[in-house]
Amino acid sequence: MEVGVGGGTTLSELYQNSKKLLLRTRDGLERLERLESSSSNAVDSPELSFSIKRDINQIQSLCLDMDRLWRSVASKPQRDLWKRKVEQVTEEVESLKESLDRYLLRIQKRTQEAKERAELLERRGGDSAHILQIFDDENRAMQSAKNSSRMLEDAYNTGVAILSKYSEQREHLKSQWLVCTSTRSSTLDRMQWINKSILTKNG
Repeated sequence: MEVGVGGGTTLSELYQNSKKLLLRTRDGLERLERLESSSSNAVDSPELSFSIKRDINQIQSLCLDMDRLWRSVASKPQRDLWKRKVEQVTEEVESLKESLDRYLLRIQKRTQEAKERAELLERRGGDSAHILQIFDDENRAMQSAKNSSRMLEDAYNTGVAILSKYSEQREHLKSQWLVCTSTRSSTLDRMQWINKSILTKNG
């Protein structure tokens, strides 16, 4: 005679239900791992993760019921057999739970790393903007220096042109002065010669 829990569910039925749930849970975990390996980013399927977690909780609940029932089996050989079966299911569901926990931990870690990378890129973007601002300031300073140098060069060239003009005017004035001096000297010499000639005739 097979014992059962409230509602008439037998140990065999509980065991069969737990095995079906174990199969579905393993399949769900494999799907999660394939999804994880197919992407370089932190990709999660919340619906699938929740479904797997729910199945694991249900299996654990079934294990508690089966653990109470196998102890009530009258036949020792049957009792020992059910004990091993229930322990096997318990070990399998614990292994699946650990696999799910590791998966969720990896997703959490990769999500955190992605967040930190995004924050780092944002900070680097701010630093880059600051560096670009510095470059812009330096470029403006260099351009201002070039403009100042060009202004000084223009002023120098203007000064040279003015001095050159003054020099040309000076040479022209000097030439005019020399002409005037030469003419005056020649006129004085001529006047002295005329006076001398007149004096000679009168004497």
